[in-house]
Amino acid sequence: MSSVSPIQIPSRLPLLLTHEGVLLPGSTMRTSVDSARNLQLVRNRLLKGTSLQSTILGVIPNTPDPASDAQDLPPLHRIGTAALAVQVVGSNWPKPHYTLLITGLCRFQIVQVLKEKPYPIAEVEQLDRLEEFPSTCKMREELGELSEQFYKYAVQLVEMLDMSVPAVAKLRRLLDSLPREALPDILTSIIRTSNKEKLQILDAVSLEERFKMTIPLLVRQIEGLKLLQKTRKPKQDDDKRVIAIRPIRRITHISGTLEDEDEDEDNDDIVMLEKKIQTSSMPEQAHKVCVKEIKRLKKMPQSMPEYALTRNYLELMVELPWNKSTTDRLDIRAARILLDNDHYAMEKLKKRVLEYLAVRQLKNNLKGPILCFVGPPGVGKTSVGRSVAKTLGREFHRIALGGVCDQSDIRGHRRTYVGSMPGRIINGLKTVGVNNPVFLLDEVDKLGKSLQGDPAAALLEVLDPEQNHNFTDHYLNVAFDLSQVLFIATANTTATIPAALLDRMEIIQVPGYTQEEKIEIAHRHLIPKQLEQHGLTPQQIQIPQVTTLDIITRYTREAGVRSLDRKLGAICRAVAVKVAEGQHKEAKLDRSDVTEREGYLLDYMTTVLFCFLPAFCQERRKPSMYIILHTWVFLNTVSQRLSQPGVAIGLAWTPLGGEIMFVEASRMDGEGQLTLTGQLGDVMKESAHLAISWLRSNAKKYQLTNAFGSFDLLDNTDIHLHFPAGAVTKDGPSAGVTIVTCLASLFSGRLVRSDVAMTGEITLRGLVLPVGGIKDKVLAAHRAGLKQVIIPRRNEKDLEGIPGNVRQDLSFVTASCLDEVLNAAFDGGFTVKTRPGLLNSKL
Repeated sequence: MSSVSPIQIPSRLPLLLTHEGVLLPGSTMRTSVDSARNLQLVRNRLLKGTSLQSTILGVIPNTPDPASDAQDLPPLHRIGTAALAVQVVGSNWPKPHYTLLITGLCRFQIVQVLKEKPYPIAEVEQLDRLEEFPSTCKMREELGELSEQFYKYAVQLVEMLDMSVPAVAKLRRLLDSLPREALPDILTSIIRTSNKEKLQILDAVSLEERFKMTIPLLVRQIEGLKLLQKTRKPKQDDDKRVIAIRPIRRITHISGTLEDEDEDEDNDDIVMLEKKIQTSSMPEQAHKVCVKEIKRLKKMPQSMPEYALTRNYLELMVELPWNKSTTDRLDIRAARILLDNDHYAMEKLKKRVLEYLAVRQLKNNLKGPILCFVGPPGVGKTSVGRSVAKTLGREFHRIALGGVCDQSDIRGHRRTYVGSMPGRIINGLKTVGVNNPVFLLDEVDKLGKSLQGDPAAALLEVLDPEQNHNFTDHYLNVAFDLSQVLFIATANTTATIPAALLDRMEIIQVPGYTQEEKIEIAHRHLIPKQLEQHGLTPQQIQIPQVTTLDIITRYTREAGVRSLDRKLGAICRAVAVKVAEGQHKEAKLDRSDVTEREGYLLDYMTTVLFCFLPAFCQERRKPSMYIILHTWVFLNTVSQRLSQPGVAIGLAWTPLGGEIMFVEASRMDGEGQLTLTGQLGDVMKESAHLAISWLRSNAKKYQLTNAFGSFDLLDNTDIHLHFPAGAVTKDGPSAGVTIVTCLASLFSGRLVRSDVAMTGEITLRGLVLPVGGIKDKVLAAHRAGLKQVIIPRRNEKDLEGIPGNVRQDLSFVTASCLDEVLNAAFDGGFTVKTRPGLLNSKL
């Protein structure tokens, strides 16, 4: 009998630090790798190495929890086990980790730690090779007697088990085939022992000492089985087999060790999970479900796929914030200051947030409202949601709904298959860790629908203040209270939001910005942000307001400020090039630098220099003169388009904000057909037919004739009505008055005023009906430099939401019939041939 190990290990070994088990030579263990040092060891050594030597590791037991990732290396146990990495399995959920299957080879002793980062490497001395058989006859006899005694107890223990089990029969064969000096380590890893006892066996370098320490462990296991046989009934003999075989099965599949439940209960994850369930503050119904699942988990083999699914479910139930919440900051003055500093304008949104704070201060159990910010892109809807959370002192979580077409993303997957997971609402609550956060449901109008269901319908319960206190996720299958969550949804338009979902939300319109508001936003927020991002200082570049106004009116005629932000970034990049070249002291960034980038060819009169130095900025034109110049240039362009009869300017609403829209008409000899072009929808086509019918019925009243002098406008005459930008689809009930004005100009031969825009729908009797989007349309007219806007009289109340400076720059004409529209659209009014004795309708 010899104790010399047939394996020669390297003199330098990378160290794998474990805290959950003790690996003995000859045994196999499965261990989890999740600390930074151990992860680096696996990635650099096992995954990249190709030789056998690269797969040999030094396993150091009884190390403090490596998951703490302390900077300094913890104290190491001096005796370790050289192990061969048999298998490496990796996963990224719930966090990156690996699982190693390792087999113990021999003992070693740490001589010196050579390297600590990124993973420890030590110079080692192999111990089992130094253990030689005793030379004296007396010592040989004593070791032989211990070996025989150990072998006798080992055989007795195995024969007490059920030999029909393959694992037991294989163990019986191993007792005869393995060397006697290897049996203490192998049997110690199989029988029921604690980590402390295994460490003692590992530290027993002497073979004689190892035999003496292992024999009492075998005797204890034998006595336990005898006591079990006496207390159990004959029908329960199978229980003895299961309990005794449990260590053997565990060495094959799980970790190679089985700890003493009394001493190592705190290290058992299942026991810790059960303790968390008992001490958690979840509702009674959820607690009952968790208790039932933990009982199933204890009886379930860890090799079953359902084991991981059930364990993940219980961990989620424990981590959810059932009763954990943050305290709201209810200082209304501080909230007003914070909102004003973060966002310019947006008075309606700020007012609604302050109202919520005031009511919450008076009534503590107020349910969270469901707000929906509707407006064009780039006006700050998402950033306002983040500022609301900051104002309230709550956690913030954003859920992007654009393109979501599966209802399981909202309600979660049912726990019927591997890979199921909760929905985004429950995941968000787990992420923030409180039950009263601010949830931002971004782009709720862009939800899709597919064979997997309708996610918009799944949101009905989430966004219903009367139902979301009992929201049930398919994964949890337990009700969760969402009534304290403040939901904020954002959308560009309400047209694509289902009516049932729209009814559950409080709609707050967020219109586009005026030019003055954009200038303030640029100088308060955008320019400082761009300077910081591009490494510039205010001394190196200073953009005056006249230059900002030029960018807004010439390059970024939009409702929001995203394009303005990009253009300011382009300016900063151009300046950065000249600063890097050392030309910033005398360099001038003029309009040509930007026009080359954008591809525009501008008139010489509109060229304005972008200024670097404050002294250079003071020499620029006055802003008032600059605005007059821009207005003159634009009106000159508009007047060129309105230089012929049959052209009028309308106002349209789009999800990107308001826009002005030209309507053109022409007539020619024909058969009385009306041609409509410009990709018009059914509503606008009907408006065009209404307009021509009303003009035909009132042709004599307004002295309108066709090319042949007939009062029947379609007599031997074809009319072509066109809406420019034919590649853009157009539809909506607000182009009726514009079409009537355009056709009236065509048949009367008079020009429509070039500074007038209009909006409104008409009836067959000539009444002007109200329309929506008045504020966006008026802002579009103001951006275009127009001076007069014609709107329906019933929309007069919508003018209150328009900024005061815009109302001062524009004159508004409220019309209730088409006569008033035509009188305002033409210079000198539109003459009407009165009839004697004509009675006005009382309708």
